[in-house]
Amino acid sequence: MSRQLLSKGVTTCTGCAMELIARTMVEVLGEKTVVTTPPSCSAILTGFEKTTGWGIPAQQTVLMSIGAYISGISEAMKINGHEDVNVVGFAGDGGTFDIGLQAISGAIERGHNFLMVCYNNEAYMNTGNQRSSATTLGAWTKTTPTGKKENSKNIDFMFMHQNLAYQATASVGDIKDLKRKFKRASEIKGPKFIHIQTPCTAGWKFPPNQTINIARKAIDSGMWLLWEREGSKVKLNKEPKDYALISEYLGAQKRFANVTPEICDELKQIAQKNCQFIKLMEENELL
Repeated sequence: MSRQLLSKGVTTCTGCAMELIARTMVEVLGEKTVVTTPPSCSAILTGFEKTTGWGIPAQQTVLMSIGAYISGISEAMKINGHEDVNVVGFAGDGGTFDIGLQAISGAIERGHNFLMVCYNNEAYMNTGNQRSSATTLGAWTKTTPTGKKENSKNIDFMFMHQNLAYQATASVGDIKDLKRKFKRASEIKGPKFIHIQTPCTAGWKFPPNQTINIARKAIDSGMWLLWEREGSKVKLNKEPKDYALISEYLGAQKRFANVTPEICDELKQIAQKNCQFIKLMEENELL
């Protein structure tokens, strides 16, 4: 029997998509993997002192410096002739979009060999659900009690202009696609970034048995696009079924209970524009 790479019984929330992503990741990447996590929900997996849920080398970083940690580990592996090891940064949107952005961007610019994984649950969930720059327009959080007033930061389009060897979006709503993208990232040298929508039953306010259904609604409605790029080649992996389904996606989460028809229409327009942009990149190789 192979060694358990993430132990059973970790104390994540029932229906936690982040845990499912972590288990899928180590299943694909295997034992030759080193993972770093900042203070976040993923700290539950990394543990404290001498206790950890990971069956691979794992390190808890500080929130703003995960990019620096994976840079250093990657260079140490290179110096010691272990370039076949997957060096992974595993962080939420707070540690990727906001507090960790500068160090991650710098690590990409320097061209280190690593995989940065963002499990995006659209808020600072580990500290009680405060808004982040990834929070969707109109969403309730403890710091946006009347709904977030700003559009979410499009970190994927920002990173399109950095020298990533591989870039992809993924979702727990399509595990086969997620596994394929982890596998592809492990085969490519250089900086890689996979951005995964991560429905949060506690923060998004839906029943724990609906995690996968919520993720699939996001894909079908166009609220979450599945695409990838290698160098200048961009590919849309799945066409949204119907943008009108965005209303159904929002209605399945109590965090959107106060969203107005105007905000719903704006979200539909944003989704359509994002998809049109990816198609334009795919057709013309404009990067």
